[in-house]
Parts: sequence; structure tokens; C-alpha cells
Amino acid sequence: MRLTQFLAMKKHIKGHLFRGKYRLVKIVTPNAKQMLIEDYQQQEENMVLLMKPYLTLEQSSGHAKALKKGEKMMQKFKDEAFAQKQRPNITIWDRLSHLDVKNNWE
Repeated sequence: MRLTQFLAMKKHIKGHLFRGKYRLVKIVTPNAKQMLIEDYQQQEENMVLLMKPYLTLEQSSGHAKALKKGEKMMQKFKDEAFAQKQRPNITIWDRLSHLDVKNNWE
């Protein structure tokens, strides 16, 4: 009982712990610094790899034409557009099926 009262009386920070006027400021540790340095080094390595192209300009100029990617993509786009324009087949039976209430299975 006394432990509960003691813990309940502990002062707490108002609102969010790490924002505002009465915030808790995290202590910068050497481990945190090292992790941040490693993260920056990894980002730098990624940027170096992204700066160097995988294909040369000569290789990249005609690779899409050889694979006919543009034609395939246009055909797919036309097929999808045509499918969207088509209306579904609706019969008189479909239109008037809600009137068919007296036919019951016996």
C-alpha cells in the first residue's frame, strides 16, 4: 500500500515526454554517436553506387526498343481502356428479376 502511494506521488512531465517546454532531453552517448556515423557512412555508400550508372549511354539508348516495352505497354493500356468503356451485357431477365416473387420452389 505504501509503495503504491509512493509511486503515485511521483512527479510526471506534462504532455509528450520529448516535446515542449518541460521535455526530457536525451543524453547523447558514444554508442548513439557511433550508430549515427555508421548510418551516414551507409547512406554515403548508397549515394556513390547510385551516382554510377549500371548501363552506359549506348546500352541504355536502345534496350527498351529491343524488348518492345513501349508497344506492350500501349497495347495493355488500350485493352484496359476498351474494357472500361464496354458495358456489361444486361438482359430483360436481369432487369425484371425483382418482379419474380410469386414463383416459389415446391
